[in-house]
Formats: sequence, C-alpha cells, structure tokens
Amino acid sequence: MAGEWIINFLAFFGATGSLHAEATGYILRGAVEYRQLVLQMAQIGANSVPIVVITMLATGAVIALHLAPQAERIQGLSLLGWILAEMMVRELGPAMASIVVAARIGSAMAAEIGTMKVTEQVDALRALATSPVSFLVVPRLLAAFLMLPALALLADFMGILGGMIYCAYAGKVMPGAFVTSIQLRLPLYVVPLGLVKAAVFGVIIAIVSCHEGLACRMASEEVGRATTRAVVRSLLLIYVVDLFLSAALFQPTPL
Repeated sequence: MAGEWIINFLAFFGATGSLHAEATGYILRGAVEYRQLVLQMAQIGANSVPIVVITMLATGAVIALHLAPQAERIQGLSLLGWILAEMMVRELGPAMASIVVAARIGSAMAAEIGTMKVTEQVDALRALATSPVSFLVVPRLLAAFLMLPALALLADFMGILGGMIYCAYAGKVMPGAFVTSIQLRLPLYVVPLGLVKAAVFGVIIAIVSCHEGLACRMASEEVGRATTRAVVRSLLLIYVVDLFLSAALFQPTPL
C-alpha cells in the first residue's frame, strides 16, 4: 500500500512538472491564445469577485470578534488593526482567495477539460495539429497567474474592512484609530510578498486542474472523479507550499 502510494505520488508530480514545463515553453515562445486568455481571466477574476468579497468580509469580522476581547484583556486594542492587517496580508488574503478559486474555478477547469477528453475533443485538437497544452492549458495557467494576485489584494482589503466594521460596530476601536495602527506598523513590503504567494497558488491550481482533466479516463463517471481529485490535490498543495513560502518570504515583525 505504501509503495503504491509513493509511486502514484511521484507519477503525479512528474506529470504535473512535465505539463508545467511544456506550458511554460509555449508561453516563452509567445504561443498564447489571447482570446481564450481574456475569457479565462474574466472567469477566474471578475466572476470570482462576489464570493471573495462576501467570504473575506465575514472572515475579517469573525477574526476581529475573537481578537478584540483578547486584545482588550491585555490593553492592546490600539494594535488590533495592525494585527488583523498582518494576518490578512501575510496569510489569510492569499490563502482564502486561492481556496475559493480552487473550489470554484479549479473544479470547473478539470470538469471542462475532462469532458473534452471523454468526448474526444482533445483528440480532435491533435488531429487538427493544435496542441491541447497550448490551446487549453496555457490560457488557464496565465489567467490564474495574473488574476490570483488581484483577487488576493481584494481579499486583503475586504478582510481588513470586515474587521474594521465589526470593531466600530462593537465599540472596540474607531475606524480612524484602526487605520492609523495599520499605517504606523504594517511594513509595506509584506503586501507584494503576499501577492507572490497568491501567484504561486494560481499556478498550482491551474496546473493540477488541467492535468487532472487531461488525465481523465474515457468514461463519463471519471469526470466527477477528476474534478474531485483536482480540488483536493490543489488544496493540499496550497497548504504545504504555503508553509514553505511563508517561512522563506516573511520574518517575524517586532512590536
């Protein structure tokens, strides 16, 4: 059992690594379907905005709800805005935006490409001398790489806004003091570093989802299984890679 798991694990990383390398080669050569790229950017970016806004507003408010009593107990309410902003920019904004995209868009990518594989549309592309990687994978990879940082930035803002709204409503910290603590203590460099994490997560989601779609077996029930694998494996990789990126990019911030 363990040996089979290790073999499957290595085969998965070999296949996704090969797919990433091939797609990157097409990008470097400028072989990009720009119409498909724009469509995928709209699908990943614009169509994900409402769910990111709602999710992060609620997340920021919930975190502030739990942090405020603890901060009040140690007389640290003046730091609440900064603490919440650090959490959002470093971790929760990029991670939550990526989780939303993996669940919503990653599953759609795997299902769409898997359906094309089952209905032999992928073979038809090859028969027309069109690379499935160039036509299907490259636009999705580029779109995810470009749009995930934008969604993460929106998630950062909405999470901080949700926390500020709760603090003002609960009478814990007024908006002016909340914003001032962020301006005084939040290092500017952490914002682009958080966006770097989001871009990496976007690549993971696109490559894993496209791989699962292209690797789908020729049976209708396999599309659902490929979709499930795409979401689960994307989320697992995001969690693991997030740990290493956080350790590599960020240093503890002194009070």
